[in-house]
Amino acid sequence: QVQLVESGGGLVQPGGSLRLSCAASGRIFRINTMAWYRQTPGKQRELVAGITSGGSSNYADSVKGRFTISRDNAKNTMYLQMNSLKPEDTAVYHCTANIETTVYRLQETFWGQGTQITVSS
Repeated sequence: QVQLVESGGGLVQPGGSLRLSCAASGRIFRINTMAWYRQTPGKQRELVAGITSGGSSNYADSVKGRFTISRDNAKNTMYLQMNSLKPEDTAVYHCTANIETTVYRLQETFWGQGTQITVSS
């Protein structure tokens, strides 16, 4: 009923930049908080950044000053601009969103399939 699709991942050299997108589609009435998480093998999933429907954002300490989260509510899309990338940023990045669906206005949390970011020279 709702799909989240990430794009923009890939291989980048240390110090480089990438921009991730997360597009939501389906039976959407309202999108509340959206966020980016990342996960590496053997580690717990880590919150990278989150953003409310009003645009308030928060960041993990490890990415503050380097990553910027934003969203376009008209397009149901969230972005993550990643600058000054480091090898330790290598992970699978997932987007998530708390969405009020058109099906009885139920709220659910949805996840994208993930996109790989590899920072390496």
